[in-house]
Amino acid sequence: MLMKFPRFISVVSLLFCALIFPKFAAAFVVSDIRVEGLQRVSAGTVFSALPIEVGDDVDSVLLAEANRSLFKTGYFDQIQIGRDGDVLVVRVDERPTIAQLTFEGNEAIQTEQLQDGLKQSGLAEGLIFKRAVLEKIQLELTRQYISQGRYGVEVEAKAEQLSRNRVEITINVVEGEVAKIKKINIIGNSVYPEDILLRQFELEATGTITFLSDDQYSREKLSGDLERLKTFYLDNGYIKFEMLSVQVALTPDRKNVFITISIKEGAQYTVSDYRISGDLVVPADELAPFVVTKPYSVFSRKMMNASTEGMSIRLGNDGYAFANVNGIPEIDDENNLVSIVYMIDPGKRTYVNRINFYGNVGTQDQVLRREMVQMEGALASTFRIEHSKIRLERLGFFKDIRIETVPVPGTSDQIDVNYTVEEQPSGSIGASIGFGGGTGVIFGANLSQSNFIGTGNTVSFNVSRSDFQDSYSFSFFDPYFTVNGVSRGFSLFFKQTDFLAGNVSDYITDIFGASLRFGYPIDDITRLGFEIRAENQTIHTGLYPAQEISSFLNENGNQFHTNSTSFSWTRSTLNGGVLANRGAKNRLSVQVTLPGTDVNFIVASYIGEKYFRLTDGYLMRLRTRLAYGEGLGGEEYPFYENFYAGGFGSVRGYRDNTLGPKSTPAELDPFKTSDAFGGNILVEGSTELIFELPFIEDHSSFRSLVYLDGGNVFDSARGYDVSVRGLRFSVGVSVIWVTAMAPLTFSLGKALNPSPGDFPERFQFTLGTGF
Repeated sequence: MLMKFPRFISVVSLLFCALIFPKFAAAFVVSDIRVEGLQRVSAGTVFSALPIEVGDDVDSVLLAEANRSLFKTGYFDQIQIGRDGDVLVVRVDERPTIAQLTFEGNEAIQTEQLQDGLKQSGLAEGLIFKRAVLEKIQLELTRQYISQGRYGVEVEAKAEQLSRNRVEITINVVEGEVAKIKKINIIGNSVYPEDILLRQFELEATGTITFLSDDQYSREKLSGDLERLKTFYLDNGYIKFEMLSVQVALTPDRKNVFITISIKEGAQYTVSDYRISGDLVVPADELAPFVVTKPYSVFSRKMMNASTEGMSIRLGNDGYAFANVNGIPEIDDENNLVSIVYMIDPGKRTYVNRINFYGNVGTQDQVLRREMVQMEGALASTFRIEHSKIRLERLGFFKDIRIETVPVPGTSDQIDVNYTVEEQPSGSIGASIGFGGGTGVIFGANLSQSNFIGTGNTVSFNVSRSDFQDSYSFSFFDPYFTVNGVSRGFSLFFKQTDFLAGNVSDYITDIFGASLRFGYPIDDITRLGFEIRAENQTIHTGLYPAQEISSFLNENGNQFHTNSTSFSWTRSTLNGGVLANRGAKNRLSVQVTLPGTDVNFIVASYIGEKYFRLTDGYLMRLRTRLAYGEGLGGEEYPFYENFYAGGFGSVRGYRDNTLGPKSTPAELDPFKTSDAFGGNILVEGSTELIFELPFIEDHSSFRSLVYLDGGNVFDSARGYDVSVRGLRFSVGVSVIWVTAMAPLTFSLGKALNPSPGDFPERFQFTLGTGF
């Protein structure tokens, strides 16, 4: 009978001690223990590992155990145990420590990554050097490079002895080139041609335009591609799909690989029926609408998982936060049918113990807490928890928001809800720069903070000067003037505008005034607004004012006092304040002058936008703006209230404010100049295809898009009626980058149907204003 391994070790150790230390043949009592040869290891470390103490009886068996115990510490290369009378002498040779660890030739894997990986394996500066570990690491590094397709990699590790029992380790890496994929072959397919299957792959064979193809072999990418291929078949009804084999053949020069994938498609299965079973704490008829795997449809694992997820969310809305819904396909191979059983395990009903916020360094906790529709102590609702996140996103203060539900230790029916936010700049130093003949460079600036000292209030102070406008204003807005969400804001302003410098007719307005506004929430996404506004306006004309301006001023004077009130209705489901990517927003408003106003008029306007998700990485945004103004009591609509079109926020590709009807030159004007005059009707629309650029990692603060803009202004009083022929269109590309200072927007566009008198502008740029 073979001896058991531990007993075998004991016998060998006993023989070893008897041969090496013959004087130990007779046991003795240890009167003292002396350790020799220590340099960095403390004597206490040796004594703690040594199973012998002063006063113990020592024999060969105990010495063998002591020898093994000291070796297990890993600190010593050699250990000798001797006897000096009754004194036990332990002589050790310490293993060297790693004084320096350097890498040479590595580029594909960063030095920091290599150092972290080696440290986990026990190889780092300051640690004990073990040659066996070094050899293991050499093999591991080679394996890592081979997994990247670098089959020609060479890794050489050298250990150089230094003074004071130290070593310097140098790891030289010759990475080699990543092997190119010469060909990917799929065999066994009959339902789908190979080209359709290869579209599921991230990897591809070397093409004509090599820099556009991902033809560098990677084991990890291949694994992902194989999983996507399997998912493709399972989502198209081939529930018995099998991956028979995957072969990667390397050419002799180690520069190219051939990949051969053998598959078995099997038959396509159809859903015969489904049933919802288990503990139905929510009636089956309330869960059924979430089932998307309908009878007679092709079986799809993706649709089955979507059904389970939808039912889990529905259960979560009733407080079953840890509900488990499993889709179990029952297969009828004879008829190629699948009957799906959705098994419900709701678990216990769950309550929210605490709601915690993390990452809000600059924003006060109460600003986030007042957006919560999920309350502490109430039943946990998946809908309310998620909707609270959407309300936080709408603030526009945060780049990213993550939710985590954590069970409360010691309980089975309570959770903590943690919201981790990543703040983004909520203030801006705004500026605008325009380029065009006649006006040159236009520059303006403003200072705004939409989360003033973390209170959620908006404070804006504008002191801007440009060839077009001098503006001084102060505004304040509190979104929670009352605890139930009534908002209040006010502003003071003075503006002097030279419309000729802004590509409009030759006149200057001086306006000073104030406004007070309130908002009332109808529900979570709908608000009513009310504003009272008072302003005084003085108009100064140039040397040759347009006939429309002269006529109006001759009849009404050049000073105007206007009192007005505005009513608005806003409904918004947008998920963000700066760069939203889902939801919609609609706003209707009406402004009407009050008694005591010099010129009476009414203005109605509508602004709408909506996002549509097309595919992963692609969105569509539709935007429109409509406005109409009319004089009241038979009075003429004032020209200084006209709408203008062209430029950012309107029709890109045309110079700011240059579209629409032109003024009638003064009779004495020697140049007979006709400038943009605006109108009382505005029609604008835009379609944007938003896409992600592959070299941009953080798309939460960067947006790229292709746009089609259309619109114009019309003047019904002068015979410029709304018509499709009167609309101006443009196409182009634009990028928006939310920087720490303010949003940066660039646009490169082309006017599609400019008419004489229009001013196309290819490149446009703003700092502080998105579109």
